[in-house]
Amino acid sequence: MAVRVGINPLTWTNDDMPELGGETPLETCLAEAKEAGFEGVEMGHKFPRHADELRSILAHHGLDLVSGWYSAQLLERAADDEIEAVADHLELLAEMGCRTMVFAEVTGCVHGDHGTPVSRRPRLSDDQWTDFGERLTVVAEHLVKRGIKMAYHHHMGTVVETEEEIDRLMAVTGDAVGLLLDAGHLVYAGGDPVTVARRHGRRINHVHCKDIRPDVLKQVRAADKSFLDSVLDGVFTVPGDGGIPFAEMLGALVPHGYGGWLVVEAEQDPAKAHPLTYARKGHAGVLAAVAEAGL
Repeated sequence: MAVRVGINPLTWTNDDMPELGGETPLETCLAEAKEAGFEGVEMGHKFPRHADELRSILAHHGLDLVSGWYSAQLLERAADDEIEAVADHLELLAEMGCRTMVFAEVTGCVHGDHGTPVSRRPRLSDDQWTDFGERLTVVAEHLVKRGIKMAYHHHMGTVVETEEEIDRLMAVTGDAVGLLLDAGHLVYAGGDPVTVARRHGRRINHVHCKDIRPDVLKQVRAADKSFLDSVLDGVFTVPGDGGIPFAEMLGALVPHGYGGWLVVEAEQDPAKAHPLTYARKGHAGVLAAVAEAGL
């Protein structure tokens, strides 16, 4: 199946640290995303939340909306309450023609806290895993009714971070819960994206192509830094500029018929990593991996 290549606006302006690229207007993000060769963009905090306005802006640049992040709190509220909370976001993505929703549980998360090492993230007990899986499945089944598939985002500093936790998540949820494979987050957590792609490829419905600088990763792990400080240190970069074998990872998805988006996403300081330069580099890196993988 054909894949499409998009980018997250984190390249230009950071959602977790608004001071990074805070002065960069949305128009610059979109114009340079198109100039770099991308077909679509994920939603960022500078995007309008009304479909007619957003559709007009994206159409002006010849871009589609890929998806948008949603912060869930299913460890603190019932599935019905989460369904009510996600309603506006779900409607916007559906009206924009999106096929997936980037979905992450953020109860107790630490990835947005400069002062908290990622080692102090929350973890689930056996009972919590069971309840969480049941609630997550109910919400995912609701999304499907509106034509949107849940793409669960394992993420540093949250309750689903490691390869083992991804396995557990897939085991306690129904098929309506899809998996977003984020190469950079998984390697940061000590996992192998190629192995996860092979094992869970049937349920992977969204891919974030985030690369890792291995030398920086070694340093931030040794110092047990916070997620945001690790970003500022340059732990992430775009495909082809780090150490992740993207062609091998994408090749592992071929037998599963993957046909979704491949999204370049790399939280970096735009003052150090020139956005358009890295957008172009990321686009070229993904295309090279796609060609080598035969995806």
